[in-house]
Amino acid sequence: MAYTVLLSPHADRDRRALPDQVRRRIREAPVALEIEPRPSDAVKLTAARHRWRVRVGDYRIPYEADDASQQLLVLRIAHQRDVYRQEV
Repeated sequence: MAYTVLLSPHADRDRRALPDQVRRRIREAPVALEIEPRPSDAVKLTAARHRWRVRVGDYRIPYEADDASQQLLVLRIAHQRDVYRQEV
């Protein structure tokens, strides 16, 4: 069964602010997470229990996985140097 991927308001603003070339590459990551919520390249974040992150080039996409409701909440979409500076 496929998961539902939701974007937080912060992640949606991040996505809209990206350059077109980067936005096209990142567009595929949430779609892939619908099928496989924890792909082999996903990294478990130690700061929170249900948080993971995937990498797309120099950009990071941290997300929370809720297996009970089968939903993924994308928290941010940002460059690696900025993504963890301000928590959602």
